Amino acid sequence: MGFRDNLREAIDFSGLEQKELAHKANISLRNIENYLRENASIPSADKAVQIAQVLGVTVEYLVTGKDTPTKSSVRFMHGDNEIQQLIETLKKLPRAKQRIVMKNALALSEILKKA
Repeated sequence: MGFRDNLREAIDFSGLEQKELAHKANISLRNIENYLRENASIPSADKAVQIAQVLGVTVEYLVTGKDTPTKSSVRFMHGDNEIQQLIETLKKLPRAKQRIVMKNALALSEILKKA
């Protein structure tokens, strides 16, 4: 997958609308739409960083589809077995079902933060 597909997946995963992403990243909606078109342009490095920060991913992920492990993700990978099992189960689901689960999980986490 290329930048366009990775960006589309990150947007879907985040639950943000393109307009919201554009606003939060301080980039025009037209630019976001251009990055998602069939013959998509790739943003400059500074715009890619802004987009990645809003979506909670790395620029490396947007460009390559892969992510460099961070200290927290390495700690997480070696952490709780139940969480690892949940992640493995989630990975086996079709993309559409993964999105549904993640949107609900994100909504639940927001509710729990406020409780």
